[in-house]
Amino acid sequence: MRDHDLNTLEWPKILERLAAFTAFPWSAEKARALRPSTDLAEVQARLAETEEARRLLALEPGLDLGGVRDLRPLLKAASHGATLAPADLLAARDTIQAARRIRRLLLRRADGLPHLARHAGRMQEFPELEAEIERCLDEAGEVKDDASPTLRNLRMEIRRLTHELQARLQGYLTDPRYAPYLQEPLITMRGGRFVLPVKAEHKGKIPGLVHDSSASGATLFIEPLPIVEMGNRLRALQAQEEKEVARILAALSAAVGARAEGIWLTLEALADLDLALAKARYAIALRAERPEIVPWPEEPPEERTASPLWLRQARHPLLDPQRVVPIDVTPDPFTFILVLTGPNTGGKTVTLKTVGLLAVMAQSGLHIPAAEGSRLPVFDGIYADIGDEQSIEQNLSTFSAHLLNILGFLESATARSLALLDELGAGTDPMEGAALARAILEHFHARKTTTLVATHFPELKLWAQTTPGAINASMEFDPETLAPTYRLRIGLPGRSNAFLIARRLGMPEALIDRAQGYISPQALRLEALLAEAERLRAEAARAHEEAKRARAVAQALESEWRERLAQIEAERERILREAREQIEALLQEAREEIERIRRPLRAMHQAEVEAARRRLEALQARMRETLARAASPMEAPAEPAFAVGDRVWVRPLQMEGEILSLEGEEADVQVGRWRLRMALVDLERRERPQPAPSTPAPATALRPPQVPLDFDLRGMRVEEALPALEKFLDEAFLAGMPFVRIIHGKGTGALRRAVRERLKTHPHVESMEPTPDDGATIVRFAR
Repeated sequence: MRDHDLNTLEWPKILERLAAFTAFPWSAEKARALRPSTDLAEVQARLAETEEARRLLALEPGLDLGGVRDLRPLLKAASHGATLAPADLLAARDTIQAARRIRRLLLRRADGLPHLARHAGRMQEFPELEAEIERCLDEAGEVKDDASPTLRNLRMEIRRLTHELQARLQGYLTDPRYAPYLQEPLITMRGGRFVLPVKAEHKGKIPGLVHDSSASGATLFIEPLPIVEMGNRLRALQAQEEKEVARILAALSAAVGARAEGIWLTLEALADLDLALAKARYAIALRAERPEIVPWPEEPPEERTASPLWLRQARHPLLDPQRVVPIDVTPDPFTFILVLTGPNTGGKTVTLKTVGLLAVMAQSGLHIPAAEGSRLPVFDGIYADIGDEQSIEQNLSTFSAHLLNILGFLESATARSLALLDELGAGTDPMEGAALARAILEHFHARKTTTLVATHFPELKLWAQTTPGAINASMEFDPETLAPTYRLRIGLPGRSNAFLIARRLGMPEALIDRAQGYISPQALRLEALLAEAERLRAEAARAHEEAKRARAVAQALESEWRERLAQIEAERERILREAREQIEALLQEAREEIERIRRPLRAMHQAEVEAARRRLEALQARMRETLARAASPMEAPAEPAFAVGDRVWVRPLQMEGEILSLEGEEADVQVGRWRLRMALVDLERRERPQPAPSTPAPATALRPPQVPLDFDLRGMRVEEALPALEKFLDEAFLAGMPFVRIIHGKGTGALRRAVRERLKTHPHVESMEPTPDDGATIVRFAR
């Protein structure tokens, strides 16, 4: 594609809007350098990538590349041995962290996002470098004490010596021998040395080194002689500290430089991914759709009869979407040249630019502001001659400049090209201009080039009307308001409307009649035919609107009863949903009450245990009442028969138990270690025990081991805590415990992380959740 044509279509403005959606400079540069492709497979891949990026943003609404920095200058400096500033090292860490996060996210979704996953495949991870920068630098960019043993020892000695030195100076502030000589009772610093502010007239009263004086000369900043040696030692330690910090930063910079190539490739993949996300965000902002890219017909160009171009509700992407009037560029299947006529400022130029820009956008991988179902081929060239091409520097008139531009692509345009010609043949003698315009159109017609031309020449209207493969189109004009409507009509040429406008503006009828007398009878007949065609089109449009209104009434009646049915169904769903929510709330309340009872259970007296049981039974009674109100009479199941020993499912607790005894409409049920009184309607029989043999052998019933609810690991090392945890979980599971609490404390977090990692993979564990203080983990078993 020629830059001249892209600039004519205002493509750079589109790229600037696209660049505004990028996250960092490299991707913005790639956005501004974007050019349309002429390869069908590449165009399809670009559009599919944008589609995947839109899908990813829908799946991950909070996705961004905010942590990514443009590291290119830093990587070049580090690879040449330069020492990076702490802020630059943190930027490198943030970038590789973001790359690792994005890479893993895309690889998890690789099946559904194959084009984006290819970018993830180009990224690398640098866990050692990331961890080393994290270990050595804090978030403020300061080198941590633990960055090296040497630095830790130096800073410990600096802090000790500083404390001792300040204590010695504090003694001067409180000593009555020296206090009268001080300007203020404070310790300050000058030149990196701790000093006291001494009145100038008492200079010799406190022996020491003068490091500075106030602007007025009334105050001297003196370092007392007894602490000079301590100050010297402190300065020496600080110099060693600075040297060690510089060594650590140099080592980190060298580590970045050693991996510069891999980080560069990762950063480039991030820039390509960010560009795809920017295309998606721009498409969302434009309310754009992915166009269908159709291949060119297989027949030879000389036998071709149509262009695959077909756009519905197309909008110019640079105009306000709230005000722009969409156009339908939908020629019949046997048309590839569109001759567009109509009044000035009616939208002809905007129509040409809209078609050209949408073709460029599609071939660049951008979704286009048009309705779903719009189709475009891949043009091997898009040529535009639009606007005022007058050049004072080259001494060219508007006509000459337009003609020179057209000559630049006259021979380059093929059967797979798109030519956009505005005011073809204008700027010279109308007769000669019309003849040249027709000759140029016949040239493109012979080459089967898809062509859109805007013109005022009536000769071109007649040519389009009588030439196969060409068709007239016009921009609609409202004769009532004398204003354009900006709607494109295909099939009818535009009328001049000059006499109509003159009559509406009050020109005397005699003058209008005289002017019409100068028009050839053939031209008058053409205008009359166009007027009649316009009248018939308006009548057809009115009939179409009436049919649409009748259909709308029928659809409204149909949708009314559908809506009533939907309301009835929605009301039914609402009642059921509210009932379920009440049940869930009561169930949650019961679980919380059980948890509150369980914590102090071991320390309770029997009377307290009985009180807790009564509270639990009261909650169960409330749940039964809610369930009875929510259940539909038609859906209530028949009352099941139960027997002692039946295995049952306890619905309120969502656990399995065994019936120990029956009493009326209630039963005692063993659930894990608890014996609960439950209503029969809350139970569902799972299995009934098989009858015992006629001569059973005596056996001793095995009782599950008594396992505590809490298991305390505090004080254990990880290597001894994990085997103990495994043993406890097995015993608790065999004892039928529904859940247990593992107490690991907070501490450094190592034991907590090890315990939770093991719980994630344990076969008996269904779920786990931390306690509010994060010092323990509640474990629920799978049943």
